[in-house]
Amino acid sequence: MPRPPIRVLLVEDSPIAMAILKRMLTSSPEIEIVGTARTGKEALALMPQINPQVICTDLHMPQMNGLEFTREVMATFPRPILVISASVQKHDTDNVFQLLQAGAVDVFPKPTAGLASDYEKAKQELISKIKILSGVTVFTQHRKQPSVASRVSTSFNPSSTPASTKPPKTESYANTSKTPAKVLVIGASTGGPQALHTIISHLPSNFPVPVICIQHISEGFLQGLVDWLAIKSQLPIAIAQEGELPRAGTVYFAPDKYHLELNSQGRFVYSATPPVGGHCPSITVTFKSVANFYGRATAGVLLTGMGRDGAEGMQAVARIGGLTIAQDEASCVVFGMPKEAIALGAAQYILPINDIAPMLLAKIPRNL
Repeated sequence: MPRPPIRVLLVEDSPIAMAILKRMLTSSPEIEIVGTARTGKEALALMPQINPQVICTDLHMPQMNGLEFTREVMATFPRPILVISASVQKHDTDNVFQLLQAGAVDVFPKPTAGLASDYEKAKQELISKIKILSGVTVFTQHRKQPSVASRVSTSFNPSSTPASTKPPKTESYANTSKTPAKVLVIGASTGGPQALHTIISHLPSNFPVPVICIQHISEGFLQGLVDWLAIKSQLPIAIAQEGELPRAGTVYFAPDKYHLELNSQGRFVYSATPPVGGHCPSITVTFKSVANFYGRATAGVLLTGMGRDGAEGMQAVARIGGLTIAQDEASCVVFGMPKEAIALGAAQYILPINDIAPMLLAKIPRNL
């Protein structure tokens, strides 16, 4: 039996932009536009009646702009939100990450009636994003809660045993080594900026090891992510530079268009080899390289994201005796990558996003 179409609400004050979006989306039999609104206030009134699965909204609108609308939706009627605006280009990083922090899942530059080839490309990208968002989990964002991750997590006990909710697995790796971690590597994809914000903002200024992050993100947005995370971070954050030796207490990000690895001296190297699983930089490539250099002194964390990038990388960390943590399904925006790592038996701990930083602080001593 065919799946019912994805129910979409369009919120857009420009008649021209609304007409273009309608034409794009109605071309797909997998999408149904169940409602339209010119303002955020109109849309909020419509939502209980039409029950959309995905919301596409403009940013600049009268009465209630897209940022205010996103906050209100996530506080009262949480749904996956795609912000479609002329103000979410690569140079609009403040807008982009404010929207992500408010609870939007993704952004998309507003399409224009330009060349036929450009129109067709934008149409396919938009339809693809809506299909992805229709399978996304979102949570209520409490208005007065400062944390980006809004789901209330279970109480944390650093001496607790590894999560007992693991599904059947093909292999199991116990972190029995008493070797303290000397590096932390984190991988994330869809929903990753919010999850990374939650972890990094809770690491203290005297965190004793380097933190190496790989985030799947559209080309050109990486520096904006770094700048946004730095606002609440007690640690310096930078894009890793080739030849640099990772320093304790610094957060590094893999660059655009290159895999990030470590050479035999432990220095960063850029690799221009083909994408792995469609991704460059690849989480798995970095995890394997870090595990190869640091051995059982590696701590690996795999966060929310679609697909399986990072699963085999975490398996490499687990096999060598390092600490491995996967974000749990309940707090993931997309439970893809962590699920794949868990299925491999590569996750020693499966934790809500709010519990990951406390676990790291408990497991990585600060008196190295």
